[in-house]
Amino acid sequence: MYGSRGAGARASVAVAGAVLLLAGCSSSDDGGGKDASGAGVSQQPKDKDPFWVNPDGNAADQVAAYAKAGKDEDAALIRTIAEQPTGQWLTPENAEQEARGFTEAAAKADRDALLVVYNIPHRDCGQFSGGGAADGNAYRAFIDQVAKGIGDRATTVILEPDAVLHMVDGCTPDEFHEERYDLLRGAVEKFKSLKNTKVYLDAGNAGWGKSDDIAEPLKLAGVENADGFAVNVSNFYKTPESTKYGKELSSKVGGKPFVIDTSRNGNGPYTGGDPEEKWCNPPARALGETPTTKTDDELVDAYLWVKRPGESDGTCKGGPKAGQWWPEYALKLAEASK
Repeated sequence: MYGSRGAGARASVAVAGAVLLLAGCSSSDDGGGKDASGAGVSQQPKDKDPFWVNPDGNAADQVAAYAKAGKDEDAALIRTIAEQPTGQWLTPENAEQEARGFTEAAAKADRDALLVVYNIPHRDCGQFSGGGAADGNAYRAFIDQVAKGIGDRATTVILEPDAVLHMVDGCTPDEFHEERYDLLRGAVEKFKSLKNTKVYLDAGNAGWGKSDDIAEPLKLAGVENADGFAVNVSNFYKTPESTKYGKELSSKVGGKPFVIDTSRNGNGPYTGGDPEEKWCNPPARALGETPTTKTDDELVDAYLWVKRPGESDGTCKGGPKAGQWWPEYALKLAEASK
């Protein structure tokens, strides 16, 4: 049942990676991070949130566009998104270049990069974000490219949203399971071989089912060698619910810590409309807790904005393609969070 997990629409367009490669990092050397587009987006205090704010992201560009058009109120609303660090979803076509561009820009600003790796074969079971690598060898080559791009720069990787969950809930056919477990274990090992990279394996969300059902599959996927796991990626379950789910799961996988995607969970999940698509561009949602490593919980390593607020979940409820910037939706998220 797709509605319980928010399966589709993970992919985000990583155009900013090319911008960084062509123009170089626009952040100042002192880590202040003001951009060159006119948005004036700065980095968050490093002691509160060590992750990099992309000054060339869609939200920052939208701030500048609204300001130029004299739409000061709209610009201020979008700024609440633009000034927070969000995950950079790598595209397979330019994985090495993008990983290098994002991590170099983050290092120049004295921050850590937050990357999302999302290219597993048979991805998203052919739904809005279907696709992925052509086969296992192509995926291994992709992971090698990402690792080469990261190098020894400080990076946190969120590994393959839904990849384990889709094997548990039956969405991914059994014939692909053995290879997928092998690919995920290999990816964890590759990223952990890097000097300054942390990796969190995606582990679903509080609404999909029982933590008992995913614990052993997570182990088969290599979570014991990872830094931990991620919950609520691209979903809407509130932080207390996500924390409870994460702690239950942690107790079953060796006490591993976890991170929570709080990007759009301010109002919790949507309960109206088609239950099969309640995860897709739901109305009346709100931004959640801003990213931070100061969670006051020893098992919760960070609140992160893995999903970039304002980017579409897919062509539902009037939205554009998955991953495309949708300013009207971004405004509604920010407005609901006031």
